Amino acid sequence: MSTSDDQAEPATQAEAATKGTEMAHPEPTAQQHHTAAAQRPGAHRTDAHRTDVGARRVLAVIPARGGSKGVPAKNLAEVGGVPLVSRAVRACRAARLVTHVAVSTDDSAIAAAARAAGAEIVERPDDIAGDLATSEAAVLHAMDTHEARHGHPVDAVLLVQCTSPFIAAEDIEGVTAAVVEGGADSALTVAAFHGFVWREGDPAEAQAESVTAAARTEAGAVRTDAGGARTEAGAHGVNHDKSFRPRRQDRPQDFLETGAAYAMDGPGFRKAGHRFFGRTEAVRTDPARVLEIDDPHDLARARALAPLLDTGSDTTAPAAPRPTRADIDAVVLDFDGTQTDDRVLVDSDGRELVAVHRGDGLGIAALRRDELKLLILSTEQNPVVAARAHKLKIPVLHGIDRKDLALRHWCEEQGIAPERVLYVGNDVNDLPCFGLVGWPVAVASAHDVVRGAARAVTSAPGGAGAIREIASWILGPSL
Repeated sequence: MSTSDDQAEPATQAEAATKGTEMAHPEPTAQQHHTAAAQRPGAHRTDAHRTDVGARRVLAVIPARGGSKGVPAKNLAEVGGVPLVSRAVRACRAARLVTHVAVSTDDSAIAAAARAAGAEIVERPDDIAGDLATSEAAVLHAMDTHEARHGHPVDAVLLVQCTSPFIAAEDIEGVTAAVVEGGADSALTVAAFHGFVWREGDPAEAQAESVTAAARTEAGAVRTDAGGARTEAGAHGVNHDKSFRPRRQDRPQDFLETGAAYAMDGPGFRKAGHRFFGRTEAVRTDPARVLEIDDPHDLARARALAPLLDTGSDTTAPAAPRPTRADIDAVVLDFDGTQTDDRVLVDSDGRELVAVHRGDGLGIAALRRDELKLLILSTEQNPVVAARAHKLKIPVLHGIDRKDLALRHWCEEQGIAPERVLYVGNDVNDLPCFGLVGWPVAVASAHDVVRGAARAVTSAPGGAGAIREIASWILGPSL
């Protein structure tokens, strides 16, 4: 099994710190589970409605750190045109028994993408965000944060990995049902496995670690090559005797842990501090959908398989609808690469010229007439930005290093709730603003990570009518 990106092995105790404040919760009374056998829940799945599960609170936690060595910005990588973190959120939200979905992250772009897909965001502290941090620590911290926010204990908790791109709602329902309906303490997704497993080295070594090298040499477990160098014994069978090859139907059924989804009784998980405890149920999934993304080759395979495996999938459900006038009170625009094509012409005297789109000017004028609050917010300190803002008759803040702080301050001054702001950007310096507003929008020519973090993406690139397109979303095609 892979242990990269939030797949590290068990935590030894619960992490209870939330933003520097220690939070203590009384140990809830163990929930009395139904004794009926868990059903295969696929027939009950619905994207819009969930079966009433009484007072039970089922929290799906998706750990998604920003750092990734194997695949940069892995959790925002698109498969089937959808960021990995968004695919996981959508699958969880479509699962019948899941009542809440949270993404634990230290990255503003991941947070923006997850929020746009409908997840609650849990900001992960630095002490559990490093390479050695365990998934269990992230889940326990998310449970604490969720309970503090909502005032209700979590009855069952899930760990769902967004690096398994083809996880389906029925997989999540299966492990959840095993715990909340079937009486299991913990559950995991598995796939039937029929292969013969081999391992190199001494087959007795695992049971006799204390045997000395000399004894192993004497027993023939360690030999030397022609040059006298020590070499390990040859390969041996792990799940079979290499001298006997039984037919597939005559062998015990083995299962491969998929790494996609785990479910745990909430109080039991707090006590154990590990995802496997008590009675653990293995929930079978489709082996064809088992794939974990750990390196660029895995990502390439996932993208090639997406057209075959995504048919009818909940992970590829349409993105959130485009905003209307009823959704927003203000529009804030980046300048370079958003209102321009990101190119700059410089004359012999060093003066800079940019190209803008007349259609964008018409769209901005229509938004202004409809009495929406407007602002241009730019990192560049450039007279051309101020000149364009003057021409459009809207205020401008330029030469801004921390655009998110400036945007927050502007919202406070204007009395506008950030969740009712539409922000248009194109590059990574716009991501902090994406995490602040309710409607982060990227132009078609934006950086891949920015498009992945956006709630909506224009069909037109920056400087080619993207702002006019957004105005038509808000005011209608005729403006």
